[in-house]
Amino acid sequence: MKKGIWHAIGAYGLWGLLPVYWKLLQHVAAPQLLCHRIVWSFVSLLAVILVTRKWYAFRLAMASRKVLRAYTVAAVLISINWFTYIWSVNAGFIVETSLGYFINPLLSVLLGVIFFRERLRPWQWASIALAGAGVVYLTVAYGSLPWIALVLAFTFAAYGMAKKSAPLGSLYGLTLETGVLLVPAVFFLAYSDHVGHGAFLRAGVATDVLLLGAGVITAVPLLLFSSAARRIPLSLVGILQYIAPTLQLILGVFLYREPFSSVQFVGFGMVWVALIIYGVEGLLVYRSHTFPVVSE
Repeated sequence: MKKGIWHAIGAYGLWGLLPVYWKLLQHVAAPQLLCHRIVWSFVSLLAVILVTRKWYAFRLAMASRKVLRAYTVAAVLISINWFTYIWSVNAGFIVETSLGYFINPLLSVLLGVIFFRERLRPWQWASIALAGAGVVYLTVAYGSLPWIALVLAFTFAAYGMAKKSAPLGSLYGLTLETGVLLVPAVFFLAYSDHVGHGAFLRAGVATDVLLLGAGVITAVPLLLFSSAARRIPLSLVGILQYIAPTLQLILGVFLYREPFSSVQFVGFGMVWVALIIYGVEGLLVYRSHTFPVVSE
């Protein structure tokens, strides 16, 4: 279990530090960064499958049209999420991206109620309502929706829904998703290079290495997360997932000097309190089921 905890910390820590990586590539247009991430992620993940001799099993797993349809939907959603995230980081909105991933778990629960008719307990409803109030407060205070946070939260929550009934594991799933997106990504990169806008092999060796590394920084935390999910309870995974947005918030405020006003503190604070309520309530319910009270 200890190994699983460290793998989870590693996965969420790397995801939390991703803004630093994309900032090193802010001179490259976001659509190109997205396409390079897709291409090199596919190459990296496929290499893992080949090295571990799982190619035959992978081919069998993706043979069904139903599987291909499910992962095509997932691929579209994750591409929107990735593009929004990359663009937002390099446009100076790291703080707002962190809000999206703080909101995401509660939004996922709400979508479960709407689409899967899952039932929530009163304190779970209270936490969702409080997080919603935090978003409304930020909207009223600034006069516009925190759309970056909402797009990231909605696309990732919907991506989770799409994967809920999908049969493949994380490695096969993301390989298939990036494979679905591979052809349009390659065509876009080829077109960009043809018109003289391509960055690869044009912007220096450091840029080329970082673009190639986009596949590794996608694959490594994924593999760490898959390992962690098999070794530790999902309740613990749920707690550790807040490492990523917390690191993003710290980077945005203290490293990249993005503004974090008192208004933002109040709105974020409402979301944080909602998450605390949700987490504590879930922990108490889990403990009551695991360690039932025996009357003497």
